[in-house]
Amino acid sequence: MMFTSIESLILRVKERESFMVSMKSAVVTGPGPLTVERVELNGPEAGEVLVKITACGVCHSDLHHINRIRRAGVAPEPLILGHEAAGVVQEVGSGVTTVQPGDHVIMAFHPQCGTCYFCRRAQPQICESPDFPERAVTGARPRLLLDGKTPARQGIGVGGFSEYTCMPEGGVIKIRKDAPLDTVCLIGCGVTTGVGAAINGAKVEPGSMVAVIGLGGVGLNCVQGARMAGAHRIIAIDTLTSKLELAAKFGATDFVNASEVDDVVKTVVEMTDGRLDYAFEAIGLGKTIEQAFNMIRRGGTAVVVGVTQDNVTVSGGMFLGERTLTGSLYGSTNVHYMIPRLVDMYMEGQLMLDELVSKRRPLEEINEAFADIEAGAVARSVINF
Repeated sequence: MMFTSIESLILRVKERESFMVSMKSAVVTGPGPLTVERVELNGPEAGEVLVKITACGVCHSDLHHINRIRRAGVAPEPLILGHEAAGVVQEVGSGVTTVQPGDHVIMAFHPQCGTCYFCRRAQPQICESPDFPERAVTGARPRLLLDGKTPARQGIGVGGFSEYTCMPEGGVIKIRKDAPLDTVCLIGCGVTTGVGAAINGAKVEPGSMVAVIGLGGVGLNCVQGARMAGAHRIIAIDTLTSKLELAAKFGATDFVNASEVDDVVKTVVEMTDGRLDYAFEAIGLGKTIEQAFNMIRRGGTAVVVGVTQDNVTVSGGMFLGERTLTGSLYGSTNVHYMIPRLVDMYMEGQLMLDELVSKRRPLEEINEAFADIEAGAVARSVINF
């Protein structure tokens, strides 16, 4: 569907003290490609923030929904996906105090309530009451309307494949204004997830040996996080030579092309004399999770970072050797603290982001961006508005 170049219209609805936005969005309505549609957005209500999106990364987690690989916890269709988003605050609802119009922000797809059992015990990444915007489809005035009549939802908490989004205050994180939004948007998911898994989740120690299975955007940031934590050897594992070469830029010291060896676990064990301290699985497959667990030493830690299918199970294991198999959600971190710090580190040359961006595309090329992910042709694509 084609649209004119006229700016999306924002109208104040005075009697409701909110905005109504007519905008372009990439919408999932069922099996098949996404379609770019005109969607109406109502908001912000009390405690909410309206953001004009500058850019949004294209993540494998969105592809899982499109391909019907993972359905648990995902809102029904029609749905606007995209969750690695950054933009500029346009308006705030009553009661909002942490941001104001004009602020540059990165969206957090898992807003933290700050008051539940897990938030209070310093585990906000597993908050039991995240304030997801999907709640707004109920009631007298749905948040998103497709064709002016069909309620739609913000997928994975953000709905970033759209010109605007409306988030709870806890889901927007203020950052410095000199950072390029079309690059630091990646910190909203893949960078924080990968770097945080190494630094916060596994707590990689200086001098340790690390392996990373799967070198997409998240896996490359596991490599980067291990480097930042001071790992001595970082073994990069993938089936594509191009991804192994890219991992070298992020800090990998050793490389295994899984398509060229008979037994990945045996190869890594021999490379490390059975002393691998940490293994990160950044794909989400049962087979590679088992590989990660079986290649670590006694007392070592295997961390599952990849999003698994709903039916994945893991069998076997040598738990009597005190090996640990654990997961990491959103970098095992308080994103309100870590995301601004990661932006600062990028601006100071300590964090690699530019190298992650393989392609930049307009919203109308969203399906081509997902095709690139499936082909393994990109680390990350970014949709620019």
